[in-house]
Amino acid sequence: MANSTEPSSSLSFTSSSHLSNGTFGPTKSSSSLEPGPNLEIISLSKLSSNLEQLLIDPSCDYSDADIVVEGIPVGVNRCILAVRSRFFLEYFQRVKGSTEKEGKPKYFIRDLLPYGKVGYEAFRVFLSYLYTAKLKPSPVEVSTCVDDFCVHDACRPAINFAVELMYASYIFQTPELVSLFQRRLLNFVGKAVVEDVIPILMVAFHCQLTQLVTQCVDRVARSDLDSISVEKELPDEIAKNIKLLRLQSQCDDDHKIEAVDPLHEKRIRRIHKALDSDDVELVKLLLSESEITLDEANALHYAVAYCDPKVVTEVLGLGLANVNRRNCRGYTVLHMAARRKEPSIIVSLLTKSASALELTLDGQSAVSICRRLTRPKDYHAKTEQGQEANKDRICIDVLEREMRRNPMAGDASISSETVADDLHMKLLYLENRVAFARMFFPTEAKLAYDVAHAETISEFAGISASKGSTGNLRAVNLNETPIMQNKRLFTRIEALMKTVEMGRRYFPHCSEVLDKFMEDDLPDLFYLEMGTPIEQRIKRKRFMELKEDVQKAFHKDKAKSSRSGLSSSSSSSSQKDCVNYKVGEDGVNYKKS
Repeated sequence: MANSTEPSSSLSFTSSSHLSNGTFGPTKSSSSLEPGPNLEIISLSKLSSNLEQLLIDPSCDYSDADIVVEGIPVGVNRCILAVRSRFFLEYFQRVKGSTEKEGKPKYFIRDLLPYGKVGYEAFRVFLSYLYTAKLKPSPVEVSTCVDDFCVHDACRPAINFAVELMYASYIFQTPELVSLFQRRLLNFVGKAVVEDVIPILMVAFHCQLTQLVTQCVDRVARSDLDSISVEKELPDEIAKNIKLLRLQSQCDDDHKIEAVDPLHEKRIRRIHKALDSDDVELVKLLLSESEITLDEANALHYAVAYCDPKVVTEVLGLGLANVNRRNCRGYTVLHMAARRKEPSIIVSLLTKSASALELTLDGQSAVSICRRLTRPKDYHAKTEQGQEANKDRICIDVLEREMRRNPMAGDASISSETVADDLHMKLLYLENRVAFARMFFPTEAKLAYDVAHAETISEFAGISASKGSTGNLRAVNLNETPIMQNKRLFTRIEALMKTVEMGRRYFPHCSEVLDKFMEDDLPDLFYLEMGTPIEQRIKRKRFMELKEDVQKAFHKDKAKSSRSGLSSSSSSSSQKDCVNYKVGEDGVNYKKS
């Protein structure tokens, strides 16, 4: 018996030797070969590559069954799956699968999963591991977002793909991958926004990953995620645990629990339940029976997050909710809609004057939120005629189109791919607008500035920033975090926006002149001395027309202010200070006559 096995062993070593050194000369005996670990690695690597051909080479399609994932049949060899996964061994013994005409059994992945979701690409990566014992890199088209400035270390597509692989590894009983993906998901917990921790917590809960559950629960408990979201999106036992941790933390920090009016909370929850039932008439009745308002209940935020789009439309139709109201996390209703990615809701909000330029406390606009949630596969997916439209692409396109509009004419901002540029470009526009207002209409601008209580912010950079430099807007303070910088800029933007709003309210004709100037004339008037002599004459002519427009606007607003009882002295110096100009060599200089 020993003799019968020795030639086989010798042949195996000889064959492997040929593979490793490419020679076909006399073979050495097994006793003269070097120790085996390197040889084993080479042999296993070769075996892995050979088995991979069964998945990637169409000419090697010897599969004996199909598993249908997202409507796409994936050919599998049941013998390989059965020996690599106890789940498949038992499942194939128990379930024969539906047989097609070709005689191949067909299985549907939805029947294999008791909970969760595993997409086509995630299943292919998992299947490749079963065949080759090597984990392939995550496909970029499904594990990254379409924000070009995201590093993809904790965006939602990256998290979702890892979650899908965790589900596959746990349900199909591959413990080494479960351990690997638990470490990967633990790394996401500290980096992701708290809403994106929810899917990690769900997979940890279903896969009984105690360490991961503990980390996620602690992160959510320490966050400002509202209790309603916690209750709606998490299992009861997890939600109760988070509530207890928050109460304990409050006791430890303040030595007392902040009083909550139970009747107030009950009324808010009744409004939310009425929205869940799609009963807007009941919502109206509840509002009439109590002092609770839609804004106090954050009813529009709730409807946008959890209700049917038609309910959102009906709530908007009541005209009782502020579409730009912020919830406890600093999210406007449009921010919530961007997270949901439902085009009809986004359009409904925009038609009701929802502002696309509003930023979250960490500097995200609605369009940047939407981009961070969208995979390249979905964004670039082509829609055939008659098929359902690509919602991901529509949401981003609608919001970007809104961002490209006149910044102050539709509550939209200058388009920008980065959060930092969103802030700085918007700030630049507002500062230039206020600076020109102070030169054209100094007293009116000062009045709007004072009414808006904008005196708490530092002097505006204004025009100089528009001449190719952003002044100190991008100055770096090494002790200031990006979030702190965004908050500072956001405060400055709010003060400037209030100033512009006051100007629109009390000096509408002046505002119309500024609107047209900022939109049509500003780029040209900065370079009056540039161009051909004919172009320069045209620019100077337009400048004189602008001067006349300013004079007319001043007289209209002055007359209107007098009729409304405002002091006419508020504009006493406007005509003298702002209507007489001369053109300098470097552009426009404004000075008193």
